[in-house]
Amino acid sequence: MSVLSPSPSASTPAAHKSLQVWMDGKLVPKENATVSVFDHGLLYGDGVFEGIRIYNGRIYESAAHLERFYESAKAIRLDIPITPQQWEDAIYATAKANNFTDCYVRAVVTRGVGKLGISPVNCERPTCFVICDVLEMYPKAIYENGMPVITASTLRNSPMSLSPRIKSLNYLNNILGKIEALDAGVPEAIMLNANGNVSEGTAMNLFAVKRGIATTPPLTDGILEGVTRNTVLRLLPQSGVTAREASLQKHDLYIADELFVCGTGAEVVPVTTVDKRAIGNGSVGPVTKKIMDIYARHVRSGR
Repeated sequence: MSVLSPSPSASTPAAHKSLQVWMDGKLVPKENATVSVFDHGLLYGDGVFEGIRIYNGRIYESAAHLERFYESAKAIRLDIPITPQQWEDAIYATAKANNFTDCYVRAVVTRGVGKLGISPVNCERPTCFVICDVLEMYPKAIYENGMPVITASTLRNSPMSLSPRIKSLNYLNNILGKIEALDAGVPEAIMLNANGNVSEGTAMNLFAVKRGIATTPPLTDGILEGVTRNTVLRLLPQSGVTAREASLQKHDLYIADELFVCGTGAEVVPVTTVDKRAIGNGSVGPVTKKIMDIYARHVRSGR
């Protein structure tokens, strides 16, 4: 496995240099990192992506992310033209070109350039690119004090139509939920499924803690199988908490002792109110604090 060597300016790209993006095998300045207006990823959201992190020069959970990446592509009958090792090499090359040893990574493959109309038949070759950049999803105060959320009226896509386990380029369902949150003056929304069960946030999985048990919705309730979610499920026992997968309703959120959401970009984020109802005593709970600390140490440990 490749590892990036740290440098004095490893957290940010050199000030005099444009951000470099890997496009179909070549590194180009971000100003030149463009796709055709006839690319079906742009026209129809026909493609898949992965959000990945590099910590201390190492891609975190590379195998898990790339496995999900290829599974998403297989589910939509999109053949990725390069191997997992070539993706990993491209990610390291992009991070190195931008002098990053800690960053967020976006790996994307689209159906490619074709003709107008949804048929993919005329798309000769997929478009592949990698972006590495610094990402700050929420201010420090939210991690310290928690954040308010709402439950969205926009329902999560049904697994009976398009599986939410496919990490596709079409995020309109999630975006509509996010707009509801912003309209309500909060940073995030929790989405329900057609059965009224809790699904996930607009871009993060969710855990509810009650009487020492941390519950996250099962895959059958219409969630993305998050890499961070799976890591948290493994780490929770280290904080003395039983972890399980089970369906949740809004009522379970309202009466929870603690709530938190998690994802690759945001990591672990405490939630302190839902629909203006205080969770627990309205502050960040002890289980959430423990898992935030354990997760932060785990991802930076290289294990």
